[in-house]
Amino acid sequence: MFFHGTSRVNERGHLEIGGVDVVDLAKEYGTPLYIYDVALIRTRARAFKEAFKKHGVKAQVAYASKAFSTVAMVQLVEEEGLSLDVVSGGELYTALKAGFPPERIHFHGNNKSRAELEMALEHRVGCIVVDNFYELQLLEQLSRERETVTDILLRVTPGIEAHTHDYILTGQEDSKFGFDLNNGQAEEALRQARRSGALSVLGIHCHIGSQIFETTGFVLAAQKIFQKIAYWRETYGFVPQVVNLGGGFGIRYTSEDDPLPASQYVENIIEEVKKQVAELGIAMPEIWIEPGRSLVGDAGTTLYSIGSRKEVPNVRHYVAVDGGMSDNIRPALYEAKYEAVLANRVLDANEEVVAIAGKCCESGDMLIWDLPLPKAEAGDYLAVFCTGAYGYSMANNYNRIPRPAVVFVENGEAQLVVKRETYEDLVRLDVPLRARVRK
Repeated sequence: MFFHGTSRVNERGHLEIGGVDVVDLAKEYGTPLYIYDVALIRTRARAFKEAFKKHGVKAQVAYASKAFSTVAMVQLVEEEGLSLDVVSGGELYTALKAGFPPERIHFHGNNKSRAELEMALEHRVGCIVVDNFYELQLLEQLSRERETVTDILLRVTPGIEAHTHDYILTGQEDSKFGFDLNNGQAEEALRQARRSGALSVLGIHCHIGSQIFETTGFVLAAQKIFQKIAYWRETYGFVPQVVNLGGGFGIRYTSEDDPLPASQYVENIIEEVKKQVAELGIAMPEIWIEPGRSLVGDAGTTLYSIGSRKEVPNVRHYVAVDGGMSDNIRPALYEAKYEAVLANRVLDANEEVVAIAGKCCESGDMLIWDLPLPKAEAGDYLAVFCTGAYGYSMANNYNRIPRPAVVFVENGEAQLVVKRETYEDLVRLDVPLRARVRK
């Protein structure tokens, strides 16, 4: 049995996180319930920051808030001194409501609207990561209208695609994101941006994938980027102040996963950037990274109540919980795998292998297919681990199911940071059909 962070089994045989018995949390806040181990988030954040500090490298560690964005989470990011990556007006609004310093916000996205860009300029966010020519031209226009100079990074696709252990180098990246580094798009974007008096190109950004367990892809991406920088320096006199190598650092969902510590990702990135800088004889740029899942993924646990059972002789035993694809759509979307325990009977011996079914009216609403458990009864609690990234942020109201509450736990205390949706919330924005006069 593998536990993350402060998770442990207490004297009652219950799962405990952050010094709080999760059975007590279920009774107070109901289920499904997202529980976050705040101490583990802090540990992850500090590990990334300290790795840069150890090597004396100027850097920004920006939390990729698409993984999990709430006012309380953004405030926790601010407490830990990180920067913040947002990808929409909604995420930017959340950051501003949380009081996050706008100068430490990086605004991403492949189709930022005029209104979103105006919002970013109004609040003077620190940097806008420009993704395409449409945005480049629109941002220049909006900056000129405001008689301001906007700091940008140019997002490039370096022709490297990372899928955990598999790295594919292609001549032209097939991606909806960024300017292609190999077909002249990135170079043309650089020329256009540098001709503009309304835009200041701080540097280059790339992101090669997610749930990556090695550093090879980051090294290859850095090599491709600096090959182009060498040409750009000779041709245009351009040397980046910032090189942002994105995120995608993996976490352990199941025993099949073997991620690296944060320090190793950072150290290998620093080593390669220093090597490239020395060969070119240029100033060391500031290195930016964007961990999201690796900060919050394994800090999150989703707690469910067990309800019905269905036993198909010689085929499968189904155990249903009071949530599913409405609070964790990743198994249905990506065939994502998870581990889980009976939170109120952690020490009981496993007696059967069951399939954990969600309650949505959808055959594909299955959370875990083959899970060893004690004989589960209605009223038991199931704790599914490592749901902290893309659980709450991708939650939905399919079947008109209200979204769960979110609780932070730390040092024996629990704090409700997102209230459970009510049925009234579900219809709050609905507009009734106008009354018609029947003829």
